[in-house]
Formats: sequence, C-alpha cells, structure tokens
Amino acid sequence: MPGVDHEALRATLAAAVEALGGSERLGQIAMAEAVAESMAAPSGRRHLLVQAGTGTGKSLGYLVPALHHNKRVVVATATLALQHQLVERDLPRLTKAVEGRTGVDTSYAVLKGRSNYACLHRIREGVPDEQGELIKAEAALGALGKKVLALREWAEGEAKAEGTGEKDAAPRHTDREWRQVSVTARECLGATKCPFGEECFAERAREKAHRSHLIVTNHSLLAIDAIEGVPMIPDYDVVVIDEAHELTARVTQAATDELWASEVERAARRSARHVKSDSGDPAGDLEDAAGALRAAIGEARPGRFDAVPDDLADALSLVRDAARALASAFPKADASDEADAGLTQAKGNVQELFATADRMAANADSDVLWLTEGTDRLPPRLCIAPLQVWGPLRDMLLADKTVVMTSATLMLGGDFTSVATSVGLKASERVPLGSVEEMEDDAEPWVGLDVGSPFDYGKQSILYVARHLPQPGRDGLGTAQLDEITELVDAADGRTLGLFSSRRAAETAADYVREKLPHLTTLAQGDAQLPELARQFVEDPHTCLFGTLGLWQGLDVPGDTCQLVIIDRIPFPRPDDPLMSARQKAADQAGGNGFMQVAATHAALLLAQGSGRLIRTHEDRGVVAVLDPRLVTARYGSFLKASLPPMWTTTDPAVVRKALTRLSGTTE
Repeated sequence: MPGVDHEALRATLAAAVEALGGSERLGQIAMAEAVAESMAAPSGRRHLLVQAGTGTGKSLGYLVPALHHNKRVVVATATLALQHQLVERDLPRLTKAVEGRTGVDTSYAVLKGRSNYACLHRIREGVPDEQGELIKAEAALGALGKKVLALREWAEGEAKAEGTGEKDAAPRHTDREWRQVSVTARECLGATKCPFGEECFAERAREKAHRSHLIVTNHSLLAIDAIEGVPMIPDYDVVVIDEAHELTARVTQAATDELWASEVERAARRSARHVKSDSGDPAGDLEDAAGALRAAIGEARPGRFDAVPDDLADALSLVRDAARALASAFPKADASDEADAGLTQAKGNVQELFATADRMAANADSDVLWLTEGTDRLPPRLCIAPLQVWGPLRDMLLADKTVVMTSATLMLGGDFTSVATSVGLKASERVPLGSVEEMEDDAEPWVGLDVGSPFDYGKQSILYVARHLPQPGRDGLGTAQLDEITELVDAADGRTLGLFSSRRAAETAADYVREKLPHLTTLAQGDAQLPELARQFVEDPHTCLFGTLGLWQGLDVPGDTCQLVIIDRIPFPRPDDPLMSARQKAADQAGGNGFMQVAATHAALLLAQGSGRLIRTHEDRGVVAVLDPRLVTARYGSFLKASLPPMWTTTDPAVVRKALTRLSGTTE
C-alpha cells in the first residue's frame, strides 16, 4: 500500500528488537507491516484487529509503526502492568535504539485522568469541609491521617523533583486515602485560578502530551475523550488499543454511575455554607430528597429493575430536581474572583449528582439500572450502566479515527466476529489484508489478522478436561473436585496456579490442599497483597497459589514456577449479574442467541486468558486442567475450545498425572 516504507519499517523494528534483547519473529514483522498499512490507509478508512499470541512481541509490533507514522498516535492499555511495561521498559529502550533515524519521532508522554494525580492545592490548603476536619482530627493518631500525611509528604517531594505525582507511583494507599490528596475534573479550580497551577502535576502531563508524538493512556480516558466528548487527549490521528479484549468492559465501567443516600446528604451539607437563596433552602431540599431516596432504597429489592418501583422513581426525580435547583443557586463566578476551592468542589459534587440522578430518573431503554446488596462497609447503591457500547464506539470513535485493536485473545470460537461486533464493527465490512476496494461512506472496513504465536502449544502443553467429574453445582466445590485438585497438585509437586470462579471456592480448595498436602505451601488470594503472593509463588516451586479474577488475567509467571493451571469451572457470568443478564435478554429479543453472544463469549474470553497463564516462554511446559466436563460434553464446548491455544487434549486423568510427575521430576 502506498505510504508505507517497508524496508525502513523492518530496519527500525530490527534495531528495536536487538536493543530489547530479542530475536526476529515473523509474526511480529507481519503485525508491524499490517499496523503500518492500516495507519497509512486513505482517510483513516481501514481498521485492524490483530491477534498476536503470547511471545509475539506485540508491543513493538505497534510501537515501531506508530513512531514512523506522520501524525500523533495514542496507545490505550487496560492494565497498569502493561502501561508500566511500555513506559518504564519498552519505550525508553526503543526510543534510544531508533533515535536519529529518518522519519521517526520518538517523543512520548503518559496521560491519565485528573484524579490520578496528586493535587497540590488540596495538599497545601485543604478543603474547608467535614472531610478536611476529619483529617485534622486523625492526623495525630488515626491510621487515615498518618497515611494522608505520608502522601502529602511524598507529593511535595515529587513537586520539588519535578516528578509525575501519579497515583500509581505513590506509597501504598487505599482509594479513600488517595481522595484526600486529589480532586476530580469537576472539583479542580482550573490552572488559571489555582495558585499552584504552574506546578500542577495534571497540567504538566497535559502540556507534555501536547508536545509529544506518542501518548500512552488507558481505555477509560479514551472512552471519556472519544465517546463522552470531554476533551482529555490532544488531537490524534490513530489509536492503538492494546488488551483490546478488555475494551467493552472498560468502556462500560467508565460509563457506569452510582448513587446512594449518604452521598446526596454529604453534597447537601457541603453546599449549605456556599448557597444563599431568597426563594427557600435549596441545600435543605436536597437533604430532604436524600431521605426520600434512603427510604425508597430500603423498600426496594436488590437486583436489576425491569420496571422501576414508583417510590424509587419519585425519589430519583426529587433528587434530580433538588440538585438542579441547588446547582443554579451557587453564586456565579467572575473572572476576577479569587478561587474558592470549597465552593468549586461543592458545586462540582452537586453537578455530578444531578447528572447521575437525571440519567437514572430518565429510565432509558439504552441503560440498565440495578440496586446492589449492602455490606458491612458499603451501603446499598443504585448503579446504572449502558446496555451496550458498540453503538457509541462505532459512532464516536471508529467513525472519526483509525483504530488498531490487538490482544492475544481476539479470536473467540475461532474467528473475530464476536469481538468485532462487540466494538461496533460488522462482519459484512471485513476486507482482505491489502484490499483497496471502495465501500459505502458510512461503512467501517476492517481487517482481521492472526499472526499466531512462536510457541508450539501442541508439544509444550496439555489441555486436560476432567470428563469423569460431576457437572459443577451451585453449592461450590464437592469432594470429587477437591480430591481431583489434590491429586493433580500432588503430581505436580506444587507449581500450581488455581483459577476459581469465586473467592469461597478458592479458599475451600486451599484449605483442603493444606490439610491433605501439608508439605507444600498453599497460598490463597487475600492472604496478602497480590504482588507479595506472586513473589512467594515465583520464589518457591513447591507452592500453589489459588485465587479469582485478578489472577486469571494479571499474572505473568514463566518457568518451573507454574506447570499446572487448574480452572474449577467454565467462567460463565452469574445468572443474577444485572448487566450481563440484561444484555443476554436484549440479544434474545433481537432474534439472536443471547447465551452464545453474551454468556459463552464472556466465558470463552476468560478461559483463553486463564489458559494463557501457562505458556509464557519457549521453555515452559505444563497442563491446563479444566474440572468442568461441559467443555467436552456440551454443544457450546466446541466454541469454547476453539477460543483456546491449540494444546494437545486428553480426558484421561492417569495420563495427566504421569505427565505432571515427569515435569516435576518426582517419582510415583
């Protein structure tokens, strides 16, 4: 395709691979050339979905074409781990290796939402509200106060050293503690009014992004910028979405709002001191509306609302109307006025409250509304999320930008259709690689490319399905499953990553294995922070680590540490999951197969991600053991299996135990 200098691209890629200590991979070269062609397509009319298996080196596969592209490129990741890999390892080495090459711009920046940066105004001057008083009261003795003081000290050090002030670089903290040293976009005074605007971490990050060719951000900020229309990212030509299998979930998360009575009361109290009205008491009216909301929530049953109860609908309307009136009652700001942080943040809270209540009261068919169960730590909360996100993604992102999506797991059931349709691409719009055919103006042509993996899964791994076990029930793990887990772990002599569908199942299995195999170390998620658990797991091969979703996708443990991955059951969403059940119902009503389009696709993605924990290098060997016989007995099992790496498959437990025994170096 015109516009792509393949020779220069390959030369830059080769230099980058050498600098990072790698070796030439045909899949990586094919990916880099496809990405470059997509970026060079006329008018941005050629999206790309590229599946690049573990070991391909997909980061360089898109970073090198991005540096060669003649306009700004945004890279959006889902996880902090990948963002750190890009910013702390890949990009510094890559830019050093290719600096000075013709046609390459090596400038880059990291950009996150404002609340991800410490706020120097809040740290130095505080906020005159009840939270500020709480911090003062606890500063001497309370754990919260001590942690906040430590965060303030860290932020001042960052300011002095001209650091980033990013949340992810701060000392360990909770979300509640971080909120005491940060502000949301609505609460921010603005750089021109803030006395510390020139030092502001968030503003410095934005300024650097404006000067940079490549911007690394996250899926959520991309969604806010592109879909919600809030300008967060400087103008760009192309976006590369890594970990694209997570995109719909992250966009959904970014578009989900919550509301609970105590939040409404707090907003009313914070506003009272700033509002004076001749026509009543708008802050008091909002507090009264909070009482009505609390009563309505108390009467409602947790779960999804197909029809919103009348008293809850009335309460939401009261909160909406009271919040609108209160927001209008705040004094109008004048350009010459001195900034008032308390007023700005109180008004921001009320405006946010109004937007959420207004959305919930509208009860639109495009949204799903539900009530959570209350816990000891959290009150019951109303939640609202979009029924689907493919429409906004298509209209607001795909129609305006060239989009490259990549992941190790984009082909579910053996093709790209499930993922493509979930992000707004139509199967009928798929075109061959290198095609230049014309399509309708409103079409979004796309290419699907699988560049494979350098690993030989058929020789390196076994997929074992425990066909002889009973089908999983609602009561959790039974004796048969627990005995099977114990026998597998014993054969592997530890070296086991257990991926479970619930925290209770993981803890039950861990307790059982500890009792039956006391000579091994068995860890369960929750015993310590995940990084500490991962460190222990890596350091001692005779260790098992059992956990839930955080381990399914976020753990990278190559080598002898992990030779057995156990999956207790096919990870279908819970039947009472409000959003998934609503999406499944909508698919059925539209004439589709809701189970396959929603539940089976969700399960296939997690199975692929979980299985991917096993083989991380050419030297890795091991077994993925699925204790759910439905993978080989149910009709949908072939769809799920087609989503997994091409492992050698067996249902014979004796064969698997012998293989694990040989790998572990023990004797039967």
